[in-house]
Amino acid sequence: MKRVLMVAFHFPPLAGSSGIQRTLRFVQQLPDHGWQPLVVTAHPRAYERTSPDLLAEVPEGTVVRRAQALDTARHLALGGRYLAALARPDRWMSWKWDAIRQGLDLVRTHRPDVLWTTYPLATSHAIGLALHQRTGLPWVADFRDPMAQDGYPSDPKVWAAFQRIEAATAAHASACCFTTPSAARTYRERYAARADRMLVLENGYDESTFARAEATLQDRTALNPGCLTLLHSGIVYPSERDPTQLIEALGRLRLRGIDGSRLRIRFRAAMADDLLRTLAAKHGVEDMVELLPPVPYADALAEMLRADALLVMQASNCNEQVPAKVYEYLRAGRPIVTLTDPDGDTWGVLRGAGLSTVARLDSTEEIAAVMDGLLLRGFQGCLADQAATAAASRSARTAELAALLNRVGRP
Repeated sequence: MKRVLMVAFHFPPLAGSSGIQRTLRFVQQLPDHGWQPLVVTAHPRAYERTSPDLLAEVPEGTVVRRAQALDTARHLALGGRYLAALARPDRWMSWKWDAIRQGLDLVRTHRPDVLWTTYPLATSHAIGLALHQRTGLPWVADFRDPMAQDGYPSDPKVWAAFQRIEAATAAHASACCFTTPSAARTYRERYAARADRMLVLENGYDESTFARAEATLQDRTALNPGCLTLLHSGIVYPSERDPTQLIEALGRLRLRGIDGSRLRIRFRAAMADDLLRTLAAKHGVEDMVELLPPVPYADALAEMLRADALLVMQASNCNEQVPAKVYEYLRAGRPIVTLTDPDGDTWGVLRGAGLSTVARLDSTEEIAAVMDGLLLRGFQGCLADQAATAAASRSARTAELAALLNRVGRP
């Protein structure tokens, strides 16, 4: 069996990020395609939150090296302040040094055929660059989303660090993978000489995990019987998933006599409870907004299966990105209420799956109209096509990655 050295910060027992699923499912499923993963990740102390629930899903016998790492903001700060240079390109830059050492040791002892690194931590690709240059291993850089963008990162020095790593990665990697067509197109234009190496490898859902969740689901009642409840499962970013206009739209519905006995939005693990609580109070809709803490992954899937509908929020500043949660929503088989830019890739995926109802996240009027429609006419235009859903499985994505590894790997 061939071997792939995989460098990924987001790996169990990290909690609170759906981004962990991409690497975990590749690690689970690549052996079925003739590739044995060797994982370099970070020591759990580097994670802000941990949970043991996904550790059991790492296949027994998988080689996992946990490199020494610190979170600059938590471990190297004095009085809440730290040297900015220790957080460039990100707060976990200290991970680089031991990850390189551990990676080189795995190269010596296991002789992998390909190197694979994954964003959303810029340091991951910095590690990949060093390992590639020292070993000559063919390198697949999993960007997922764009790195250096207009206005992001906002700090000029951090942006410059992102740009340097991005450019070096584009110059040296045998392939660069993105989760959306728009992101890949942007990088083909940005690095025209390497355009043929900019590829699309979408996210997906794990069928076996959903099958277990369905088989063990004991409580199949609605989340709030008699009250239409939309579930947003995951982080609410103040910019990228700004809830301001959504809560304002609820306020308009409230003025027309619609209250929390008829319509509620449940935010699970939003990590922005103070913001949501403030907005709900401002518009007098506290009874229409539920704020609930994180739960283990299996419980989160079970909750999706019981929701009246699932809520997608994605701002236009992320038009080249698709939340990984979207694919889990598709598999859950529940109606999907979409608040995003009709010109973005998030709506491109959902429109391709058969949905036809969308409102812009920054339009109070459009959101209120969609909510009115849900109450009056049900979920017209909110249901996905089963064939499109089946094509979005993680197993299909892993087969694509294995084929790519076969192309770029050592003969």
